[in-house]
Amino acid sequence: MKFGKSSLAIALIHSALHAAAFAPSSKYPTFAVDEHNSVLFSSTDDNNIPSNWDTKVLSKLSTVIDPDLERDIVSLGFIKNLEIDEETRQVSFDVELTTPACPIKDQFKSECEALVNSLDFTNGDARVSMTAPDPARIGASPDTPFGLSQVKAVIAVSSCKGGVGKSTTAVNLAYSLKKLGAEVGIFDADIYGPSLPTMVKPDTDAVEFVGRQIKTLERDGVKLMSFGYVNDGSAVMRGPMITQLLDQFLSLTYWGPLDYLILDMPPGTGDIQLTLSQKMNITAAVIVTTPQELSFVDVERGIEMFDSVNVPCVSVVENMAYLEVDEEPKFDETIMTKAFDEILQKKGFTDENFATELVDVVKSSLKESISQEKNKLRIFGQGHKKRLSEQWGIEHTFSVPLMDKIAANGDSGTPFVMEYPESEQAGVYTELAGTVAREVVKVQYANERNRPTVAYNSEKHLLEISIGDENEEGDVLPPAELRRDCKCAACVEEFSGRQILKPEDISDSVKPISMNPTGNYALSVDWSDGHKSLYPYKQVRSLLQSRREARSKVDVI
Repeated sequence: MKFGKSSLAIALIHSALHAAAFAPSSKYPTFAVDEHNSVLFSSTDDNNIPSNWDTKVLSKLSTVIDPDLERDIVSLGFIKNLEIDEETRQVSFDVELTTPACPIKDQFKSECEALVNSLDFTNGDARVSMTAPDPARIGASPDTPFGLSQVKAVIAVSSCKGGVGKSTTAVNLAYSLKKLGAEVGIFDADIYGPSLPTMVKPDTDAVEFVGRQIKTLERDGVKLMSFGYVNDGSAVMRGPMITQLLDQFLSLTYWGPLDYLILDMPPGTGDIQLTLSQKMNITAAVIVTTPQELSFVDVERGIEMFDSVNVPCVSVVENMAYLEVDEEPKFDETIMTKAFDEILQKKGFTDENFATELVDVVKSSLKESISQEKNKLRIFGQGHKKRLSEQWGIEHTFSVPLMDKIAANGDSGTPFVMEYPESEQAGVYTELAGTVAREVVKVQYANERNRPTVAYNSEKHLLEISIGDENEEGDVLPPAELRRDCKCAACVEEFSGRQILKPEDISDSVKPISMNPTGNYALSVDWSDGHKSLYPYKQVRSLLQSRREARSKVDVI
C-alpha cells in the first residue's frame, strides 16, 4: 500500500514498529520512502511456505475420493507435477484421471481447488489441470494386433438379434464419448451387412495405406473403419472365410492412440463373436435390445456369451422403448369462435373481436392446466429393466424413444447427436457415454488387481501365481498339474464333457515355453510337449483354491 506523508500514516508506522519490538519472533512490516517523500508500506507475512508444503497439499487432496474406485486420488496416483511458485505462492498440479471422458472431472477440479486454496501459505489461486494418460503410453499384450496396440479400451456394442438399433447406438455412443473429450474410433465388424458407411459419411472416402497398414477414415475427429468402406456391398462368403477375413482386417487396420474403440458387433453369439472377443481384448460390453419378450431372451444369450469370456456387460440400451405423443390440446378454433359469438350476441355483446379473445383465453388456460411433458406410449411393452437388474445385476439401463429424426439421421450419414446435440434424446446418449466411461475404469482397475499373474520358476520347476492382494505363501502349481487340466477339444469331448486326455500321459517334466494373456479372461500357454492350451482365469483361480484347501487340511492334521 502507499500512504501520503501525514500524521495518520506516521502514527500507524510507529504503532507497527512498537508491536514488532515486543514480538521479535514475528516478521514485522518493512518501510521505504520514495522520491515524493511518500511512505511505502509492506504488509506483515506470518505464513512462510513450510518445508513440508507438498505433504500438506497431498494431505488435503487425499480427502477427495474417486466414487468409482472408492479410493482417494492421492493413493491412486492421480496427482502429478505438484509445484509451488515461491514468489507468488501459487500451487499448481495435474490431476491425471483414468479417462478424458470422466463425467465428474469438473467436480474433481472444484474440490481440489477449494482444498488447496484453504491452506494459509498459498495465494488462494491454485492452478489445477485435468489430464488423462496418452493412449500411446498404454502397453499392450504380446498377442494384440499391431494396429490395436495403442487402444486403451474396446467397447463391444452387441445384440443377438438384428434390427434393434445396435449400429445406431454404437455410432451415437462413439460421438457422445468424443464430445466428453475422448479419442474414439468405430469398427464395424459386420462383414455380411456393414452399416457404418450409410450411417457415417467420412470427411474423405479415399482409403489410404500407411506402410502395410490400412489408415482409418475420419468424420469430425472420430476414426472409422468398415468392410463397406473398402468393398462395395456386403460379403457373400461362408463362415470360415468370414472369420479369416475379419482376422486379417483386424491385423491390417491401424487405429493409433485411442481412449475407446467402439466395436459394432454383428448380431448373434457364434464363432465370429467369440473370435472378436478373443482377438480384440474387449474391455466391456453394451447390450442393445427392444422391450419385447423375444428380444429379452436374446439379451440373456448375449450376456451369457460375454460372461463366458469374462467380458462384463456394463449397460443395456432399450431402443425404441416408447413413442412420444404430444399432449398439446387440439380443437377447432373456428367452431369455438362461432359458438362464442352466437352466445355473446344473445347477451347483447356486439364486439366482433370479443369471441376471438375468449378463444385465446381458453387455449392459454388449457395449455397451463395440461402437463407439457409428452406422454410416453410404450407400443412394444413395458420393457425388462427390473428383470435385468435382478437377474444379472445390470444397474445401468437406458431407454431411447422411437423417433423419426434418429432414424433419418441414421440414413443421412450424420449422427443424431451431432445434428441435435442439445436435444433430450442426445442427453440420453451423453448419459450412456458417461456411464460407460466410469464403468470401464472400474473394470480395468478390477482386472489389474484381480487378474492372476503366472510366472514359471525354472529352478524350482513351479508356476508361481499371484492374484492382487489375495496372495498366500505357497501359491504355486506344478506345470504338469495345469497341463493335465486343459479343457480344449483335444483333451475334453465338447458335448459330453468326457475326459479324453489321460493324466498319466503327461510327463511331470512338461513345462511352459511361453505364456501370454488372451483378452481379459484367459491365459494362453505353449507347452514343451507341443500342445497349446487356453486357461480361463476362473479355472486358474479354481485350481489355486483347491490347492489352498488341501494345504489347510494338511495343516489341521
